[in-house]
Formats: sequence, structure tokens, C-alpha cells
Amino acid sequence: MPVEPRFAGPVRVLLVEDHDMVAQALELALQRSPAISVVGRASSREAATADTARLRPDVVVLDRRLPDGDAVAAIGDLAALGSRVLVLTGDATPAVAARVAEAGGQGLLLKSAPLDQLESAVQRVAKGEVVFDAALLPGVLDRLTGRARGNGSALTARERETLQLLAEGASTEEIGDRLGVTRNTTRNHVQRVLEKLGARSKLEAVALARREGLLD
Repeated sequence: MPVEPRFAGPVRVLLVEDHDMVAQALELALQRSPAISVVGRASSREAATADTARLRPDVVVLDRRLPDGDAVAAIGDLAALGSRVLVLTGDATPAVAARVAEAGGQGLLLKSAPLDQLESAVQRVAKGEVVFDAALLPGVLDRLTGRARGNGSALTARERETLQLLAEGASTEEIGDRLGVTRNTTRNHVQRVLEKLGARSKLEAVALARREGLLD
């Protein structure tokens, strides 16, 4: 039986998207529905958390790739503030979708999905349902039930950020600067990434991560 909404009136939505044209199109599409009200827009993880604390939206529609990092890492903070999170991304793998679910997100849709599907997903997420792209759902279930888990499942959020920066070609010094940690701490993060992925080098770690679906 569907879960009844926890609020009265339109679903209050915060859009998190760093491309203005995309954000405007999404806002116009969602505002067509009298059941949805877009209460704000943010363009970074930091702004998303601040705006969620201030506006208390029912649903945060969260672009995965933001200027200050992979937005999946922000899901826990947004959920802790009482909002439900629907990730919207240009492309994804079952591993990425499973990360969204493990982080506390209520769903993931591809940006290529029809706009009316996004509208429906927002309303369903607000009611407490879980909504994942149909092509990804079987893989999500396999990973969450342990039928298809790789070594990457053991990576912490910080280690995943380190891995993403390695994939972008960042040096140890650059990773430390981006993460705001010391060189020794950065080296420890890199070493743990290599150990958990069973890699002998940074290059091999990135290759293994791509094969496992941990990177786009």
C-alpha cells in the first residue's frame, strides 16, 4: 500500500543543478504541476545543504555532478535534515545507483528520461516510495542483497572522493588540496583505495574502478 504524504499541499522541491539552462528547464517542467512547488535552486553541494536547512524542502532533486564534488556524498546530510533525495544524472551504472540507495537516497533518474517521468518520480518519492530507473533497478537489487558486490563496496566516502580525483589525473598534492587534508593523510587515503581494490598502482586502481562501475 502506498505511503501517504507526510504533508499537506504541493510537494516542496529544492533543485540542485549547476547548469542554469538545465535548472530553468527542470523548474518550468515541475512547476507545470499544481502538486509541485519549486521553493529554491542551488548549484553546489555546500549550497544544497545550506538551502535544505533553511527551506526544509520535502524533496531535493540532486544533480550528481556538482562543482564541489560527487553529490552522492551529500545525500546523508540532506536526509538528516528531513528531506527525501532524488538523484538526477546524465548517466549511471548499477553501482552508482546502489551507492545512492546505500547513502539514503530515495531514487535515481537519468536526465534523458521524459519530464513527466521526473514529475511523477518527485511525487512518488514525496509519498515515501523508492524510484530508480527501470534499467538500473535489477543491478541495484543485486548489489544491495549481496549478489553482485565488488571490492569497491568497502570504500569510505572520503576514499571514493580520492578515487574520483585519481581518475581525473590529480596528483597526491592536488588531492590533498582539494580534500583539505595533509600529504600524509592523502597518501593513506590513496593506499587504502589501492588495497581495497586490489590494485598495484593508481592507474590500475582507476581501471579496476571503471570496470566495477565506481567511476563514469
